[in-house]
Amino acid sequence: MCQKIPPLQYTIQSMGQVILTGDRPTGKLHLGHYVGSLASRVRLQDQHRQFVLIADSQALTDHAHEPCKVRENILEVAFDYLAVGVDPRKTTICIQSLIPALPELTMYYLNLVTWNRLKHNPTVKSEIQQKGYGEEVPAGFMIYPISQAADITAFKATLVPVGDDQIPMIEQTVEVVRKFNRLYNTSVLLEPEAVLSAQARLPGLDGRAKMSKSLGNAIYLSDDADTLAKKIKGMYTDPGHLRVEDPGKVEGNPVFTYLDVFATDKEKVRSLKDRYARGGLGDSTVKKYLLEVLEEFLSPIRQRRQEIAQDPKAVMQILHEGTRVAIEVAHKTLVEVRQAMGINYFT
Repeated sequence: MCQKIPPLQYTIQSMGQVILTGDRPTGKLHLGHYVGSLASRVRLQDQHRQFVLIADSQALTDHAHEPCKVRENILEVAFDYLAVGVDPRKTTICIQSLIPALPELTMYYLNLVTWNRLKHNPTVKSEIQQKGYGEEVPAGFMIYPISQAADITAFKATLVPVGDDQIPMIEQTVEVVRKFNRLYNTSVLLEPEAVLSAQARLPGLDGRAKMSKSLGNAIYLSDDADTLAKKIKGMYTDPGHLRVEDPGKVEGNPVFTYLDVFATDKEKVRSLKDRYARGGLGDSTVKKYLLEVLEEFLSPIRQRRQEIAQDPKAVMQILHEGTRVAIEVAHKTLVEVRQAMGINYFT
């Protein structure tokens, strides 16, 4: 029997603070997303009012040539959210491009930021280099820190879960908030605080510092058992560990990093580390155990996702209702912003 989609009855959380988080729909979500944000979203939705934004407008800043990919992945991302336990009765899941207040707020905020400041945002500089834009940076991509400021302030979010590489984005939002409130003598906008994941960033399968869709080094939440096995078999370990009897490096070895995060038998992991470091334990044995651990973790998520995906219309209805709620909340902030600026001409 297919898993039923939760009924669309929102419980507006009155306790705690407001959280704004989200993802760009450029592909399915992976274990890095789970460790970095999804697990905390499931936990925090019982403590705070939470908005999760499917940031399709931001995805188009560097995927304008393939809007169909962005459109298709809106559902894929939503499937992943629901499969891991993000509950639409507690968390408002919404689509960015359908919330009219966001681009208008972005336009107002852009007048408070210099182009030079945008160019020197460390996150933007890093991503421009990573994408190899050179001098051909799309203007929309360049201003997305301000678009993100609009997202955060529209929902009056005070907590924003991010990776450490995104802290400059939150800092720039705080700058916008302070300048707006000072300039218009108001307290309409609230300063957000970055909330870092307790878990360190999950490395890629190739040993790179970050698991990433664009780098092709990720294990996806939706990967089937065969795909999972192939990916783990090909994982980077210690290049100097050529023979079973050779001592191997544990630190910086992605296989052990994953075991630290996902294995529940911590004593067994410690034992494997000791044996590997001394010599006498092959990579294949450690990878076999990791496969068992990850299959046990991913199997129920994969099954729930498959069941949820059988009724895409129901999922789209969840997004439709969540977006309706988000439109109302963001519009209230927009009205306050207009009033503070004195451009509420007919009221």
